[in-house]
Amino acid sequence: MSILNAPYFQDEEAAYAKLESVVWPHGPVCPHCGTMERMKRLEGKATRPGLYKCYACRKQSRVTVGTAFESSHVKLHVWLQAVYLMCASKKGISSNQLARVLGVTVKTGWFMSQRIREAMRSGGLEPLGGLGAVVEADETFIGRKEGAVKRRGYSHKRAVLSLVERGGAVRSFHVDGTSTDDVMPILKANIAKETAIMTDEAGQYHKVNQHFACHEFTRHGQGEYVRGDVHSNTIEGYFSIFKRGMKGVYQHCAERHLHRYLAEFDFRYNNRVKLGFDDNARADNALSGIVGKRLTYRDSLAVGATG
Repeated sequence: MSILNAPYFQDEEAAYAKLESVVWPHGPVCPHCGTMERMKRLEGKATRPGLYKCYACRKQSRVTVGTAFESSHVKLHVWLQAVYLMCASKKGISSNQLARVLGVTVKTGWFMSQRIREAMRSGGLEPLGGLGAVVEADETFIGRKEGAVKRRGYSHKRAVLSLVERGGAVRSFHVDGTSTDDVMPILKANIAKETAIMTDEAGQYHKVNQHFACHEFTRHGQGEYVRGDVHSNTIEGYFSIFKRGMKGVYQHCAERHLHRYLAEFDFRYNNRVKLGFDDNARADNALSGIVGKRLTYRDSLAVGATG
């Protein structure tokens, strides 16, 4: 039987119960005053599903208040279907396909996917790597910068820097360029100093050994891609999934939204099966990230929006 036949994908009451179990694992919390002791669920045929009243601040609320789902006209059980579909699709699911499956407009499907990507974003994480760990660093290019004129080389392309810990997590960044000044601050802020760094022979990495335990690199220009344990094949594998998804599924991404698409691919990689996450666990982790991630349609369209 399909997982989408689960009650919380079909019924609003079950959907609110599911979301409450993820967002409020220790019981309902008032989003207005933060109390737990005086929250009471309101019952009755005319009462909206999942509605609570806080008898401390006298305000009504639901679990969606203060989250990426707040003020949405889409039913919550449809939201849960969308989250599951985005988490279960290895290379993503387009807004057109999401709209067809969920029975909503393409505009609604696009906005839903942007809100879910916002929930997948993470911040304030511990540094990657550590003693005995290896982190690979590399850049790739996806699409042309807005307003840039096509020319030889990559200066007109949008640059993406990714850091992947072997056997662990990945972090990706939309960067202005690939110079040492663009790359080094990100490496120093996101990788533990005790880590071994693996890269290619690009010039922006020549001073990496001054800040980390060691730095090894392969010379792609000379046809060298692997030398014992020295390689960047792990991050190249990540880039292959990212490129197939961006070119084959999404096809176009405005530059101001690229950070959210990176968050989506990072999220699925960091919650992959090899690390013990199945589709259900991945969807639950995405739901746990909706708190404090309010995104309005106007904000999502704003030039330079960072969410």
